[in-house]
Amino acid sequence: MILGLGITTVWTFDQQRTKAFFTEKLGFEVRSEVSMGDMRWVTVGAKGQEGVELALMSLDGPGLDPESSEALKKLVGKGIMGAGAFRTDDCRGDYETFRARGVEFIQEPQERPYGIEAIFRDDNGNWFSLTQRSDELDFSKDWA
Repeated sequence: MILGLGITTVWTFDQQRTKAFFTEKLGFEVRSEVSMGDMRWVTVGAKGQEGVELALMSLDGPGLDPESSEALKKLVGKGIMGAGAFRTDDCRGDYETFRARGVEFIQEPQERPYGIEAIFRDDNGNWFSLTQRSDELDFSKDWA
Protein backbone atom coordinates (compact mmCIF):
# COMPACT_ATOMS: atom_id res chain seq x y z
CA MET A 1 0.00 0.00 0.00
CA ILE A 2 1.31 3.45 -0.92
CA LEU A 3 1.75 5.66 2.14
CA GLY A 4 2.53 8.92 0.36
CA LEU A 5 5.18 10.79 -1.58
CA GLY A 6 8.66 10.51 -0.08
CA ILE A 7 11.10 11.92 -2.65
CA THR A 8 10.63 13.93 -5.81
CA THR A 9 13.21 15.04 -8.36
CA VAL A 10 14.45 18.55 -9.03
CA TRP A 11 16.78 18.62 -12.05
CA THR A 12 19.91 20.68 -11.59
CA PHE A 13 22.88 21.83 -13.64
CA ASP A 14 24.98 22.12 -10.46
CA GLN A 15 24.07 20.22 -7.28
CA GLN A 16 26.20 22.37 -4.96
CA ARG A 17 24.73 25.61 -6.29
CA THR A 18 21.18 24.23 -6.08
CA LYS A 19 21.79 22.91 -2.56
CA ALA A 20 22.90 26.43 -1.58
CA PHE A 21 19.79 27.92 -3.22
CA PHE A 22 17.43 25.73 -1.23
CA THR A 23 19.28 25.97 2.07
CA GLU A 24 20.45 29.59 2.04
CA LYS A 25 17.63 31.30 0.16
CA LEU A 26 14.61 29.18 1.10
CA GLY A 27 15.76 27.90 4.50
CA PHE A 28 15.58 24.19 3.71
CA GLU A 29 17.83 21.63 5.40
CA VAL A 30 20.10 19.01 3.85
CA ARG A 31 18.64 15.55 4.49
CA SER A 32 21.29 13.46 2.75
CA GLU A 33 24.51 13.96 0.82
CA VAL A 34 26.27 10.79 -0.24
CA SER A 35 28.72 9.87 -2.99
CA MET A 36 27.81 6.61 -4.70
CA GLY A 37 30.44 5.82 -7.30
CA ASP A 38 29.98 8.24 -10.18
CA MET A 39 26.84 9.72 -8.65
CA ARG A 40 26.21 12.15 -5.82
CA TRP A 41 22.89 11.78 -3.98
CA VAL A 42 21.75 15.06 -2.43
CA THR A 43 18.34 15.66 -0.88
CA VAL A 44 16.86 18.68 0.89
CA GLY A 45 13.61 19.26 2.70
CA ALA A 46 11.58 21.93 4.44
CA LYS A 47 12.45 22.23 8.12
CA GLY A 48 9.79 20.58 10.24
CA GLN A 49 8.34 18.49 7.42
CA GLU A 50 9.72 15.00 7.79
CA GLY A 51 9.12 12.41 5.12
CA VAL A 52 9.23 14.60 2.00
CA GLU A 53 12.52 15.33 0.26
CA LEU A 54 13.68 16.93 -2.97
CA ALA A 55 16.38 14.92 -4.72
CA LEU A 56 18.71 17.35 -6.50
CA MET A 57 19.50 15.28 -9.57
CA SER A 58 22.30 16.23 -11.94
CA LEU A 59 21.37 16.63 -15.57
CA ASP A 60 24.65 14.88 -16.38
CA GLY A 61 24.12 12.05 -13.91
CA PRO A 62 23.99 8.32 -14.43
CA GLY A 63 20.81 6.83 -15.78
CA LEU A 64 20.43 9.47 -18.48
CA ASP A 65 21.57 8.70 -21.99
CA PRO A 66 23.20 11.66 -23.78
CA GLU A 67 20.09 12.41 -25.87
CA SER A 68 17.79 12.48 -22.81
CA SER A 69 20.28 14.57 -20.87
CA GLU A 70 20.43 17.18 -23.65
CA ALA A 71 16.62 17.24 -23.99
CA LEU A 72 16.21 17.80 -20.24
CA LYS A 73 18.90 20.50 -20.24
CA LYS A 74 17.00 22.38 -22.95
CA LEU A 75 13.69 22.16 -21.10
CA VAL A 76 15.13 23.14 -17.72
CA GLY A 77 17.21 25.90 -19.30
CA LYS A 78 14.10 27.36 -20.96
CA GLY A 79 12.45 27.61 -17.56
CA ILE A 80 9.35 25.63 -18.47
CA MET A 81 9.67 22.80 -15.97
CA GLY A 82 7.21 23.19 -13.09
CA ALA A 83 8.62 21.30 -10.14
CA GLY A 84 5.89 21.65 -7.53
CA ALA A 85 4.03 23.81 -5.05
CA PHE A 86 5.26 24.77 -1.60
CA ARG A 87 2.75 25.57 1.13
CA THR A 88 3.26 28.64 3.29
CA ASP A 89 1.34 30.38 6.04
CA ASP A 90 2.46 33.84 4.82
CA CYS A 91 2.85 34.09 1.06
CA ARG A 92 3.37 37.84 0.99
CA GLY A 93 5.89 37.77 3.85
CA ASP A 94 7.85 34.88 2.34
CA TYR A 95 7.76 36.63 -1.02
CA GLU A 96 9.45 39.69 0.51
CA THR A 97 11.99 37.59 2.44
CA PHE A 98 12.93 35.39 -0.50
CA ARG A 99 13.05 38.30 -2.94
CA ALA A 100 15.46 40.10 -0.59
CA ARG A 101 17.64 36.95 -0.68
CA GLY A 102 17.79 37.09 -4.48
CA VAL A 103 15.06 34.62 -5.44
CA GLU A 104 13.63 35.38 -8.89
CA PHE A 105 9.84 35.64 -8.87
CA ILE A 106 7.91 35.41 -12.11
CA GLN A 107 4.62 36.23 -10.38
CA GLU A 108 4.05 38.43 -7.36
CA PRO A 109 1.55 37.20 -4.75
CA GLN A 110 -1.95 37.14 -6.22
CA GLU A 111 -5.31 36.06 -4.89
CA ARG A 112 -6.59 32.84 -6.40
CA PRO A 113 -9.71 30.76 -5.66
CA TYR A 114 -7.58 28.52 -3.43
CA GLY A 115 -5.61 31.24 -1.62
CA ILE A 116 -2.64 33.51 -2.33
CA GLU A 117 0.03 32.35 -4.77
CA ALA A 118 3.41 33.62 -5.96
CA ILE A 119 5.62 31.81 -8.46
CA PHE A 120 9.41 31.70 -8.38
CA ARG A 121 12.29 30.01 -10.17
CA ASP A 122 15.17 28.13 -8.62
CA ASP A 123 18.78 28.63 -9.74
CA ASN A 124 18.24 26.28 -12.70
CA GLY A 125 15.02 27.75 -14.07
CA ASN A 126 12.58 25.23 -12.54
CA TRP A 127 9.48 27.07 -11.33
CA PHE A 128 7.60 26.54 -8.09
CA SER A 129 4.33 27.81 -6.71
CA LEU A 130 4.42 29.35 -3.23
CA THR A 131 0.86 28.99 -1.96
CA GLN A 132 -0.98 30.15 1.13
CA ARG A 133 -4.25 28.24 1.19
CA SER A 134 -7.39 30.16 2.12
CA ASP A 135 -9.56 28.84 4.93
CA GLU A 136 -12.71 29.62 3.00
CA LEU A 137 -12.85 29.32 -0.74
CA ASP A 138 -15.05 31.90 -2.43
CA PHE A 139 -16.49 30.27 -5.53
CA SER A 140 -18.75 33.26 -6.26
CA LYS A 141 -15.92 35.12 -8.01
CA ASP A 142 -15.17 34.73 -11.68
CA TRP A 143 -11.52 33.54 -11.67
CA ALA A 144 -11.21 33.01 -15.40
